[in-house]
Amino acid sequence: MSDVEVVGVAVAIPEPHASVLAKWRRELGDPAADLVYPHVTLLPPTPVAADSMDEVQAHLADAAANHRPFVMHLSGTGTFRPTSPVVFIQVATGVADCEQLERAIRRGPLARELDFPYHPHVTVAQDIEETALDEAYEGLAGFVARFPVDRFGLFSRAAGGRWTWCKEFELGAPPAG
Repeated sequence: MSDVEVVGVAVAIPEPHASVLAKWRRELGDPAADLVYPHVTLLPPTPVAADSMDEVQAHLADAAANHRPFVMHLSGTGTFRPTSPVVFIQVATGVADCEQLERAIRRGPLARELDFPYHPHVTVAQDIEETALDEAYEGLAGFVARFPVDRFGLFSRAAGGRWTWCKEFELGAPPAG
C-alpha cells in the first residue's frame, strides 16, 4: 500500500485581514490558531495516495483554468452552533464562485462525500469554551474585508497537525503542459 497524504484546497485570506483573524483566534485560545492559516475551504482534509499527487495537481490546474477570478467580500460573523462549536466570518459575496469551485475540485481524484453540506466561510473559533465562542461572535461581528480571488492553494497536513501550502493554482490560467 502506498503512503497517504492528507490534503486540502483553500482560498487564502490575504493580509492584512489574515493577521487580524489569526490574532483573534490565538487570543481566544483556539488550539488551531497557529496550525491553520485563515482561509475559505474548497476541499476539506482529504486522504490521497502520495503517488497520485501528480494526478491531483493536474486535476486542480484544470479546475482552476475553468473558473474566472472573482471578488470575495467577507462581512460579519455566523455560527454552526449547536450542531458544531464553530464561529466563522461569513462570505457575503463570492459564495456561488466558491460553490462552483468546490464542485469542480471534489471530483476525479478528489471525489469524496462531505460530513456537512458545503458552506463557504472563514473559521475564527472552533472547539473552545462557549464564552470564547461568544466573544468571537460578538467581537468580530463588524469585520469586513473585500479582495480579489485569483488563485487557490493545495495544502497538506504535516505531523503535529500544521497545514503547509504546497502549490497555488491561478484561476483562468491554462494548465501547464
